[in-house]
Amino acid sequence: MRFRFLGTGTSVGVPQIGCSCPVCTSTDPRDRRRRCGAYVRTGETGFLIDTPPELRLACVEYGVDRVDAVVLTHAHMDHVAGFDDVRRFNTLNGTWVECDPNAPGANGRTRRCIGKPMPCHAMRETEEAMHRIFPYISAKGGVGGLFRPQILFDNADAFAIGSVRLERVWVEHGFPCCGYVLSTRSADGRSRRLGYVSDCHVLPEAAIERLTGVDVMVLNCLREREHPTHLSMSRALGYLERLAPRKAYLIHMCHDFSHEEWLRRLPAGVEPAYDGLEIVL
Repeated sequence: MRFRFLGTGTSVGVPQIGCSCPVCTSTDPRDRRRRCGAYVRTGETGFLIDTPPELRLACVEYGVDRVDAVVLTHAHMDHVAGFDDVRRFNTLNGTWVECDPNAPGANGRTRRCIGKPMPCHAMRETEEAMHRIFPYISAKGGVGGLFRPQILFDNADAFAIGSVRLERVWVEHGFPCCGYVLSTRSADGRSRRLGYVSDCHVLPEAAIERLTGVDVMVLNCLREREHPTHLSMSRALGYLERLAPRKAYLIHMCHDFSHEEWLRRLPAGVEPAYDGLEIVL
């Protein structure tokens, strides 16, 4: 399983609009943080975790050309504003058929693509919010050649995408939100688990129980100061000490610290992630 960070920044991104701080003006590419999202690839199957505003740019930059499903953590805009770009993958996964060039939507062409609907795994509350934000989402897409996301929602708490099994983990974020445990087998046949929690200010005991001992833990850590809906550095490190993963990466970081500053402040085994970083399990 290959896991790539498409974005590692907070809701306003880094650099922030109109900010001239040392991090926002840094020339280190690791200090440029898009809004949080990830791409998982295993064999011929690929899927997205969240669809942040810069999704299209990230997919183009990192060569993401295969998406078979979408997994959502919650419906805050920094995690779903790029959802409309999923329609491109409906087309890439679709089937080309002959058509009447005079038919609606053919625009003079003799062949057209019938898009393939894509599963989207999300909590029911998230699905309901997505229909409010994007009222044109449907399993059929548009009519008369209109370009619309073709989505089949699934609210199951556990499911599989290709050879990866995912289990939903409920977390506290002041808004309906979840994380996931991704389980797969590595090339040597060993079981591997990755925990992903991009947004929370509290990990409930049930979540801690399910995340304890994962091989890799991806956890939000906004800044050093406390925040009402995200983890501070001390709280994130406190949870990581309890979870005891083999390796941990921090995401959803603001502009308070540069990548190098984060590295100096964090203990062994914990690192700040950066956009484009790929890990292999």
